[in-house]
Amino acid sequence: MQSVPSGALCNTKEIRAQLYEEKMHNRSYLNLFFSHLSIVILSKHLITADLNTKNILFLYVDDLRHLHDQNVNLPNINKIAGSGITFKNAFCQQALCAPSRNSLLTGRRPDTLRLYDFYSYWRHEVANFTTLPQLLKANGYHTYSVGKIFHPGASSNYSDDYPYSWSELPYHPPSDVYKDAAVCRDKATKQLHSNLLCPVKVNEQPDKTLPDLQSLKVAINILKENKYLPFFLAVGFHKPHIPLKFPARYLGQIPKNNIHPPKFPKMPEKMPLVAWHPWRDVRKRDDIRQLNISYPMGTMPPEWTFRIRRNYYAAALYIDDLIGNLMRYVNTSNTIIVLTSDHGWSLGENGLWAKYSNFDVALKVPLIFNIPGFSPNIIHTPVEQIDVFPTIADLIGIQGIPKCKKTRDKSLCFEGKSLLPIMAGKNQNGGFAISQYPRPSVTPRNNSDSPRLKEIIIMGYSIRTQQYRFTEWISFNSTTFGRDWSKVYGSELYDHLFDPDESNNVYKEDKYRYIKEKLLKMLIEQVENN
Repeated sequence: MQSVPSGALCNTKEIRAQLYEEKMHNRSYLNLFFSHLSIVILSKHLITADLNTKNILFLYVDDLRHLHDQNVNLPNINKIAGSGITFKNAFCQQALCAPSRNSLLTGRRPDTLRLYDFYSYWRHEVANFTTLPQLLKANGYHTYSVGKIFHPGASSNYSDDYPYSWSELPYHPPSDVYKDAAVCRDKATKQLHSNLLCPVKVNEQPDKTLPDLQSLKVAINILKENKYLPFFLAVGFHKPHIPLKFPARYLGQIPKNNIHPPKFPKMPEKMPLVAWHPWRDVRKRDDIRQLNISYPMGTMPPEWTFRIRRNYYAAALYIDDLIGNLMRYVNTSNTIIVLTSDHGWSLGENGLWAKYSNFDVALKVPLIFNIPGFSPNIIHTPVEQIDVFPTIADLIGIQGIPKCKKTRDKSLCFEGKSLLPIMAGKNQNGGFAISQYPRPSVTPRNNSDSPRLKEIIIMGYSIRTQQYRFTEWISFNSTTFGRDWSKVYGSELYDHLFDPDESNNVYKEDKYRYIKEKLLKMLIEQVENN
């Protein structure tokens, strides 16, 4: 296949043409019959895959924040990015595992899926929406799930949406049962704890391994032994999700003088109280609990901020190393590689930790497409993770799937958009991303981080443009799923030109009056009409 110079393509038809050396022939339509659900795939969207069809490797890294930390080198991810197309402003739809993953994998927003927690399955509660691997499976791909792709549990029907999405039974590493176990050894007392910071000796761990090491082995075996072409292999790495448990040797690879504190380590004065969350999942760990940080507004001691940041980077470096090992078995000339995360992770910025917010550090994710024949490029246009589904469909030549005409459209459609025109140099101005986060109250409570559906009374809707982030916290009815834009619990406007840390809320400044009016209008239009 000939190389595609950056910016040389003018529309998606021309882009797709570059991915095939000849048109596919002898169409064969696959019929999927399951007793309890109908599959929402129209035969006109099915194609036959042959040796010219690209395999797809989908790398999903849990809680990996956007790769903007200049002092932390992730060489293998950087290598994928170096020969790929990197989106510098990609945002998830909600900074929580299950809603984010289901949004990406169905191409639907949390409001459409009616999932803001971990406890409902869209096929049962809303509609039989098609997933990305399901569409690929129906189009001749053999689909594999290794590690954490769907969030395990009720939100994927306790099956990772098998058999709808996957050709094989999804694999979860057996050692994951110890993920929160007391396996972190205290150097002084030799006692075992359930710590946040947990560098370990692998041969001292239960089963003498770690979950991501087991997932890596299975993924490599699939690449070595797989006889199915084309294939979609989704590999979900658990780290750097907390607890920060990783082989101890990686900590020594993060120089102490490369770790810098956040510029604004405390809650900004102009941040509305509803935007704060108490990061209970961090506080409950044995090593953090013994610090006796005041609840819910206390901030992390500077020494521990430094330690957590260093351990987080070490855990990320561990996963980067595993990705490098996996890539040795990938035929990059015939494989589309997509790398992303479910959401970001705050490391003390504005006094916050973990996810659970509408700030850039929680919503911004790495997003890399490495496509055979496409020239490397860096794109700064804001994009959304729901764009991943239509982009992959477009790349492999599945045509005719429309943009959803309205929210909760039950037909096969996309709420996102294909990114191929942006990759080709088109529509690179004026992009935006919509995200949201629920709250059970204005004042932080024990359930403020991740409230269950019935507890939600406030929804924070956020729009991110190239220069601004605007967030409106409004009344939300968790029974009718209705919104009252006239009942506002907090408003935020951050100007990234002067405030990339989102620490100075300029919502009340008169010079931004027209900006906030414009952004509010855009936000309401996108939330209510799409």
